[in-house]
Amino acid sequence: MDARFLGTAEVAEAPPVAVVVDVMRAFTVAAWAFAQGAEKIVLAESLDDALALKVRHPDWVTLKDGPPAPGFDAVNSPGLLRSVDLDGRTVVQKTTAGTVGALAVKEAALVLCASFVVAEATARLLSARGCDSVTFLVTGEDGQADEDLACAQYIAGRAVGAGTDAAGFLRRAAASRAAAELAAGVRRGVHPDDVALCLELDRFPFAMVAALEGSLMVLRPHAMPGLTGDASMR
Repeated sequence: MDARFLGTAEVAEAPPVAVVVDVMRAFTVAAWAFAQGAEKIVLAESLDDALALKVRHPDWVTLKDGPPAPGFDAVNSPGLLRSVDLDGRTVVQKTTAGTVGALAVKEAALVLCASFVVAEATARLLSARGCDSVTFLVTGEDGQADEDLACAQYIAGRAVGAGTDAAGFLRRAAASRAAAELAAGVRRGVHPDDVALCLELDRFPFAMVAALEGSLMVLRPHAMPGLTGDASMR
């Protein structure tokens, strides 16, 4: 498999296949939302767009980076979201890096959103689809986030063979700037368990596929046969 690793700003045109990686925390949070019963996640272009969707759909659940804010129901924290019942709900997510990356490649034929908690399922879906050329978007820190690059490189390795060991990749993520900032409380809207939750390998047995549905970029879970996670979709 020909794998390219780019920052979001480096994407000149939508590639055929894109894997958008945000470990800490957008696509760890998204996976938890599905585990908590969410039907789909709408990836919002802006905070204003998220609020406008909430006005049109009062039953939708809005979440964002940072501290709680008027009009938003939740924050971008897996530790905080894991206790929220989202059964059958639509979630609207707007984050600084992850959702921006997914929207940058919305015209791609296949868009997967990924983190360590869905790494194996993502790799297996790439393999099952016979993807021979994949662009991995490293969304954090303008493409320099080592936790995202480590996860992307791990998924790329798993997609072409079962021999890739996760330990070194997880160590890199644990030593990343994002992990240090979350642990130190530099970022707001954080739960003490967030770093540990973001480093749980293959917690969930599904990949996450994003596609345009009308004018909206919508993320949905894609269960992979033969996988069993520590938590399963309802």
